[in-house]
Amino acid sequence: MVAFGMIKTSVLSLKVLKLPSSKIEGSRRLKCKASKMELTITQPDDWHLHLRDGEVLQAVVPHSASSFGRAIVMPNLKPPITSTAAAVAYRESILKALPADSVFSPLMTLYLTDTTSPHEIKLARESGVVIAVKLYPAGATTNSQDGVTDLFGKCLPVLEEMAEQNMPLLVHGEVTDPDVDVFDREKVFIDTILQPLIQRLPQLKVVMEHITTMEAVRFVESCSYGSVAATVTPQHLLLNRNALFQGGLQPHNYCLPVLKREIHRQAIVSAVTSGNKKFFLGTDSAPHEKRRKESPCGCAGIYNAPVAISLYAKVFEEAGALDKLEAFTSFNGPDFYGLPRNTSKIKLTRTPWKVPESFSFSFGDIVPMSAGETLEWQPSSI
Repeated sequence: MVAFGMIKTSVLSLKVLKLPSSKIEGSRRLKCKASKMELTITQPDDWHLHLRDGEVLQAVVPHSASSFGRAIVMPNLKPPITSTAAAVAYRESILKALPADSVFSPLMTLYLTDTTSPHEIKLARESGVVIAVKLYPAGATTNSQDGVTDLFGKCLPVLEEMAEQNMPLLVHGEVTDPDVDVFDREKVFIDTILQPLIQRLPQLKVVMEHITTMEAVRFVESCSYGSVAATVTPQHLLLNRNALFQGGLQPHNYCLPVLKREIHRQAIVSAVTSGNKKFFLGTDSAPHEKRRKESPCGCAGIYNAPVAISLYAKVFEEAGALDKLEAFTSFNGPDFYGLPRNTSKIKLTRTPWKVPESFSFSFGDIVPMSAGETLEWQPSSI
């Protein structure tokens, strides 16, 4: 098996997959079998995940653990995970919440603040548990009120230590200036913060999280490989900002960064399905109770963990790029972080399945992305 694994189907043609024969001859094994189309790939990882804590953590972690081998867990809890000791304790809570037979591995992050010290970065590196630090501009998204107010004025010594320790900075790439239009905040962040940061500390590894614009695509593409990368969510690959308003206000399509114009969605799809190694899977799956989403001041966040792999497969199939799916889901992320690729496999079967309208728990319901819709690709363990 090479590249994206092996396809098996009862009726399979190059026309159906939109794959030129040169991509298949000598590098794929096609088998005719009285079964549905199957795709075997290396176990994916999720390089941007929200698991929350308490009863929500216990409810949602099995969804991620069933699809992904590892995940970078975001630190924006209440209170936020600002120390290595807190990250270690949070990791233990996640491990305790996993199903008994799970081998899912949470990769921890620290929440950067104006008072984070270079010494804490050293402790984080020595822990072997914390692998990155997350930058939330103060007020940018859920539980970001303790985030950074002045990156260059208050955090430069920490950033220099991160570069020294080879610890990546994961950025929520939006400015919070109220005078900047919400649809322009990513572009302005690139121009005023991210580009100057890369110029000042070119040795600092940076991941631009959940990119949403063509400007972000161009910026990442312009940077040298291994220095800057980007995670991409299912929602920003499949939805544009019309999805917020079609048939009435749609709170379960509301996330931050907010969905953008169709031209931006197309630019992200093109980048991801091109095979560029700088882009990799990061769901930004963010669970909220239904009543907190459907409220006068609804929470930002889309819960996509139960459907993410199916949706990514949909994007790559529609782009005629199933041969590039495995690299995006399973190779580009660990390669950037300097971690080994997973050795386990999963199987994607092209068989229709209906997404539940919601998942019910003792504390309330959580509505997943694509609730009630029928998806074509269903993942399973091997």
